Amino acid sequence: MRIIQVDKGSVVPAYKQIVSQVEMAILSKRLFKDERLPSVNKVCLENGISRDTVFQAFDELKRRGIIYAIMGKGYFVKTVDFQQGLRYFLLFDELNAFKEQLFQAFISALGGKAQIDFFFHHFDANMFRKLIRDAKGNYAKYILMPSNLTDIEDVIATLPVSDVFILDQIRDSLEGYPAIYQNFSAAMYNSLSEAKGALMKYQKIKLIFTSYKEPIGMVRGFKRFCEENDFSYEIVTDIAQFRLEVRCVYVVPNDEDLVFIIESCLEKGFQIAEDVGLISYNDTALKRVVASGVTTISTDFAAMGKRLAEMVWDQERVKIENPSRLIVRKSL
Repeated sequence: MRIIQVDKGSVVPAYKQIVSQVEMAILSKRLFKDERLPSVNKVCLENGISRDTVFQAFDELKRRGIIYAIMGKGYFVKTVDFQQGLRYFLLFDELNAFKEQLFQAFISALGGKAQIDFFFHHFDANMFRKLIRDAKGNYAKYILMPSNLTDIEDVIATLPVSDVFILDQIRDSLEGYPAIYQNFSAAMYNSLSEAKGALMKYQKIKLIFTSYKEPIGMVRGFKRFCEENDFSYEIVTDIAQFRLEVRCVYVVPNDEDLVFIIESCLEKGFQIAEDVGLISYNDTALKRVVASGVTTISTDFAAMGKRLAEMVWDQERVKIENPSRLIVRKSL
């Protein structure tokens, strides 16, 4: 039974004919899950076409997650359920309220045009590497959130460069990829500059930077603002060493630390916005009401997800900075 038969007189490119015929063979139950496809050499000899043409077709089927390869053995059917369209590999660091907004906006903007497989590396470089190695060759697009992980560029480089998109944090070593990202240094600096008038009534600014998960760009923007504007400042890296002071503004990227500081204020009877100021990172509905409203530095995650979907679907090879803004509330 001949699975692949190329019509050289057709206006349809040979590699597309191969892709279509493999799909039809699966749909018509002439090929089954884990069944071996005809070898590259066999397809070449039977159809008088080049190996490159066959490899192009098989690579396309691999990217779509329809077949997989075993070195030295050939190509095999990976799935018989591929009618949902393209498959995208989406790798986040973790799921929280902000990332969920981004994800939901991304899904909504795609409108069902692609199947999304969603994974998390939990800031573990080994997990990041394993997930990418397992996903390689099985997806049309790879959307990656490398966060602040180091030494992972080599595993990203094993993916087709045209199919990779970087999300949320970018750095020089990933400049070759399209990206939609936050500029954490600029966001911190610009937001504090906008709040300068309100900050003047405090004697000191403290950045509570206790989590390895937070982008180091925040520290750069914070220090730049304080030093350029002659503000007394401190960077707290260990919450166990934290000491609540009056006439101090606390810039708090991590929500667990934010809760700890608010609880400390309640215990000591300090009034937020009078005795101490608070600036949090990433806006949520809860921060609109906690402590009569917490001032935040935040990007628009819904807009980020929508724009990401447009970029991936339209194959845009661009870098887009998703803007952040200061949302002033009573805590300042």
